[in-house]
Amino acid sequence: MAKQARHDLILKLATEHGYISNEDLAKRCQVTPQTIRRDLKELSDKQQISRHHGGATNTSVSNAAYSERRVMQQTQKQCIAAAVCEAIPNFSSLFINIGTTTEEIAKGLLNHSGLQVITNNLNVAKILSNKEDFDILVASGSVRKDGGIVGQSTEDFINQFKVDFAILGISGIDEDGALLDYDYREVRVSQAIVKNSRQVLLAADHSKFGRNATIRLGNIVEVDQVFTDSPPNAFIIKQLKEHNITLNICQ
Repeated sequence: MAKQARHDLILKLATEHGYISNEDLAKRCQVTPQTIRRDLKELSDKQQISRHHGGATNTSVSNAAYSERRVMQQTQKQCIAAAVCEAIPNFSSLFINIGTTTEEIAKGLLNHSGLQVITNNLNVAKILSNKEDFDILVASGSVRKDGGIVGQSTEDFINQFKVDFAILGISGIDEDGALLDYDYREVRVSQAIVKNSRQVLLAADHSKFGRNATIRLGNIVEVDQVFTDSPPNAFIIKQLKEHNITLNICQ
């Protein structure tokens, strides 16, 4: 494949998937990993992508459309969802925030009994609403096109509760462990969710690691368990170990 064709494909895949590995790119382009690394360096020098250990991400400061996010990394999200659901006992209380990964987790929770769920995600509420033994509370606020509910009234609503678990999705995780998102209002609500939960379970597939976003929610060391489908970088693993945070690799 010619260089320009490779570059166009790399940019397309990074936009669609958020993160793309060197190995996957080499297979798709039918070239060596060394060639891919040179391609990524050129694109990074032009600020068209961000290079990371083993791959690259797009440089967009805005999130992909909900219809695109819903189908990205679908198999990985399902594996993560199954593992998170195993960690949630019956008759627990929990927050579930905005995100397509948390929506997959909500589907898995239908096999549970007696849950009380507080959410600012209309899609999660819809998924869980037919469960007669569930108590579903939906936060007030402004409704986004993706079904997320945000705003000061949403944050105030969340602050009324103290629950057993927070199931937290995130748009991006920087190489230093910073948890990043795109909507300041959503971040404020997620921060309230973390503050008012006894345990925080972070669910993030591998494409979220190294992914750019502009607003800082907190740091990965502030959660209790991380659920992902591939190990993060060595620095994050070290930080998790130092803070006794459980890393669950779901495959």
